[in-house]
Amino acid sequence: MSLFKARDWWSTILGEKEEFDQGCLCVADVDNSGSGRDKIIVGSYMGYLRIFNPHPVKPGDGAQAEDLLLEVQLREPILQVEVGRFVSGTEGLHLAVLHFRKLCVYAVSGTQGNVEHGNQYQIKLMYEHNLQRTACNMTYGPFGGVKGRDLICIQSMDGMLMLFEQESYAFGRFLPGFLLPGPLTYSSRTDSFITVSSCRQVESYQYQVLAFATDADERQETEQQKLSSGKRLVVDWVLNIGEQALDICIVSFNQAVSSVFVLGERNFFCLKDNGQIRFMKKLDYSPSCFIPYCSVKEGTINTLVGNHSKMLNVYQDVTLKWAAQLPHVPVSVKVANLQDLKGVIVSLSDNGHLQCSYLGTDPSLFQAPRVDSREINYEKFDAEMKELQKIIKEATKTQDILPKSGKHRGLIVTTEVSPDLDAESKAVDSEVKAEAVPSVTVKVTIQSRVTAQKPNLAVCVQAPLAVTCDQFVLDDLEPDSSETVVLSVFLKGNCSPPELEGNCMVSYDTPTELNPEGIPKVAQCNFRLPLRLICFPAQPSKAANHKLTIDTNKPPVSFLAIFPDFVDPSEDDQANVLGFQFLTGSKTTLLASKTSQRYRIQSDQLEDLWLITKELMLRLEEHFKKQNCKDFACSFSGSIPLQEYFELIDRHFELRLNAEKFQELLSERAVQFRAIERRLLTRFKDKTPAPLQHLDTLLEGTFREVIALADAAEENQVNMFQAFTKLKSATHLVIMLITLWQKLSADQVAILEAAFLPLAEDTQELGWEETVDAALSYLLRTCLSKSAKEQALTLSSQLCMPKDTSRLKKNITLFCDRLAKGGRLSLSTDSATQQPAVMPGGCTTIPESDLEERTVTPGSTATFPDHGRIAKQKSKPGLSEDAAEEAEKP
Repeated sequence: MSLFKARDWWSTILGEKEEFDQGCLCVADVDNSGSGRDKIIVGSYMGYLRIFNPHPVKPGDGAQAEDLLLEVQLREPILQVEVGRFVSGTEGLHLAVLHFRKLCVYAVSGTQGNVEHGNQYQIKLMYEHNLQRTACNMTYGPFGGVKGRDLICIQSMDGMLMLFEQESYAFGRFLPGFLLPGPLTYSSRTDSFITVSSCRQVESYQYQVLAFATDADERQETEQQKLSSGKRLVVDWVLNIGEQALDICIVSFNQAVSSVFVLGERNFFCLKDNGQIRFMKKLDYSPSCFIPYCSVKEGTINTLVGNHSKMLNVYQDVTLKWAAQLPHVPVSVKVANLQDLKGVIVSLSDNGHLQCSYLGTDPSLFQAPRVDSREINYEKFDAEMKELQKIIKEATKTQDILPKSGKHRGLIVTTEVSPDLDAESKAVDSEVKAEAVPSVTVKVTIQSRVTAQKPNLAVCVQAPLAVTCDQFVLDDLEPDSSETVVLSVFLKGNCSPPELEGNCMVSYDTPTELNPEGIPKVAQCNFRLPLRLICFPAQPSKAANHKLTIDTNKPPVSFLAIFPDFVDPSEDDQANVLGFQFLTGSKTTLLASKTSQRYRIQSDQLEDLWLITKELMLRLEEHFKKQNCKDFACSFSGSIPLQEYFELIDRHFELRLNAEKFQELLSERAVQFRAIERRLLTRFKDKTPAPLQHLDTLLEGTFREVIALADAAEENQVNMFQAFTKLKSATHLVIMLITLWQKLSADQVAILEAAFLPLAEDTQELGWEETVDAALSYLLRTCLSKSAKEQALTLSSQLCMPKDTSRLKKNITLFCDRLAKGGRLSLSTDSATQQPAVMPGGCTTIPESDLEERTVTPGSTATFPDHGRIAKQKSKPGLSEDAAEEAEKP
């Protein structure tokens, strides 16, 4: 921060709520008075044109009425104002005003006044050009070396340079490789236009090259154009500056060589006429505008640079000579001669603060006022402190973003899922091939106890489930008011979902005394969808490829009691066996043992076991909870179906590999397609066309290959989504079986789910396989490690798609084996070196055997003992006999 401020000589505020930018300020003797005094011309985006001639009685005076020479409204936003010799037949200065679709040139003249009101000024339209393209900026100069007049060049938003020879339009040319317009200026020394492209490089184009290049006004070539000698527009020189430019200025003073100044976002550059860097200055602030001007020292150039910290820095080449503070952030700065005062700095802010200032050495320092010595009244201070603490406490209560308890919540969201399916299905654009796709109604009720501003409701369900509408914009809620929203959920994709749960989230703002705009808060609520939404009763199946047995500690319950929506009360044979037909076509059978406390779930697909098993356990828990039975528990004593689980992993990974292959093939065919296009265009543009040599046939064939590959990639993407959905269902099943098998706590289940289900969506950049492999590797080297040597191993910090799934399957098998031998899941590294814990039931843990030192076959089915059979560990090791034999093979 500078010690000194820019000394205010004259200032004013332009209009109300008007906006200004870089090209809205210009200084020149626009009325051709011949006195050598500049006038300040300002145009605004509101269409107002103002001309000032400041002459304060003393420095620091505000604007007087007579300082404003002219103010007119042109009804269109003013992008840029410039003063030059724009009218033929005279060398007088005229004012050029650039609008979005129009260029106007005015003559400014003054009439001597006979009364005390002073002189009268007016503008007269000399000519105008209606533009066919939206303008961005303009520059002017003696293009082509003309004498005594200035021509105008306008750059459009789509990259066309439109050149006007005063009253007539000359020609237009498109800049090659154009994307976004940048600053534009003209160098009379080299007769070239200089701009900065969106490639962040300074480019120079010769006027002669522009004049003789192919005309850009006509898109299609005619026979006459084909025979003409039109040339391609090429750049004269290019310099890559690596950042976007804010402004460009051409400097050509008597005592200094001609230079091109470019102001970037973090640097400003001084270039020679041929594009070589003369010098550059790295800035430690964000600049907003600049203007080079003549220096008193020969061979150097002074530069004024304004920044967003309201500072004005003066550089002599690269040396900072002075810094002064401005009362605003300048968007444009000029140097003018006003009222016999040379070198006045004219600055303009984006909200219309126009100031004429000069650099002075009178510091503006803050001086603390003298404190009157008086006795301290401690009782008064204590009372004031208590009052302030009370205010702070109340403000803290009202500004809590997350409510501490339910009774203090300002907004409560509740959901009610209809127990019956919709009589008329609301399913839209469903891909399920079933005869009828049902839907269920969900009613969301929002109860507000406070004022809730801008409430937005979002309803989320896991794909392939979908809702009829997932976003609701509600009106503001008053205290003790409510709002109800009704929607329907249905199965959209042709596969079973991994979860039958949804989430409602409401975001809103609550205003307070300290923050009237409102504090953002969120309220949410989960809901559970019925099983009938994705399946219906069917005839049980006796044979199945996959079977699971769940043990309980209570007698089996009749399905008439726990599945009343799937069982016909008149049929007694459905009390112990029940069939489920999914909408996607697969079937699952549920059986209850008559003699033991077991339930069997069987299906031809492993992933279809998950939802039925979960629904069974939830309904059993609800049934025994209603009977006030608190010791109900489930367990699993069978083998974890790792072999079938690995097949789903391999299927998903194969589709990911196919997606990469399709992407590579599409890239190759696209490159080939563009190469053929370029060759065809070259031959079509040639004056003496050569035979196509079957290039058109090759182009058509390549196009068909691209379309076929795109269709195949799209189909593979659909298959990969379905495979990932099945993999998530099977992963949920494996997590549940491991939980029942090892009787894991809630914290351990959370770690297990975070390791096996880290992603909500699967992408090529970050896939399920590498993420799970990294998580399991971390657990195996921390809480499940055998020694400190394993803990010392470093993990890769970069996740990338593996070549195959062998390492992942080996880690999953080893993970289950470590759990079977007493390992416990924990995020604390201290638990890795602790002694093996005693397993439930008073049984000791399985001692470490030499099985882990051997190669574990990833494709094997792991048969891990349950807690009741651990005493027989010698006859039943951690792996099955077949798996152990495979492991012993070299």
